[in-house]
Amino acid sequence: MSNLIDLQIQIQKLQKQASEIKAREFDKTVQDILVKMQAFGITAKDLQAAAGGRKGRGKRAAPARAKVVAPKGKTSGASVAAKYRGPNGETWSGRGLMPRWLTALLAQGQVKEDFAIKS
Repeated sequence: MSNLIDLQIQIQKLQKQASEIKAREFDKTVQDILVKMQAFGITAKDLQAAAGGRKGRGKRAAPARAKVVAPKGKTSGASVAAKYRGPNGETWSGRGLMPRWLTALLAQGQVKEDFAIKS
């Protein structure tokens, strides 16, 4: 299994490759978009209207967006008690991505349970 440094180097290489591919394909993609805009008679004003939710020219209108409603009894964004505390007072609830401070400590050979907050 690769260590953290090897993975970070690999990520950097892949990000560089992705940037190079994006730069190479950018002009071609813009030209493809322009050809389609001309074929369908789409103007920059139509694109702005669709992006801003305003009506475009004539019959075109922005697509309807469904309203997202949280289920009853559940509150979104509710805070959760911290389960882990770092050496500098950082905390983590144990949900979501592991924070950098804990990832670094685990890479040094420490155990996650050593940072568990005793209740």
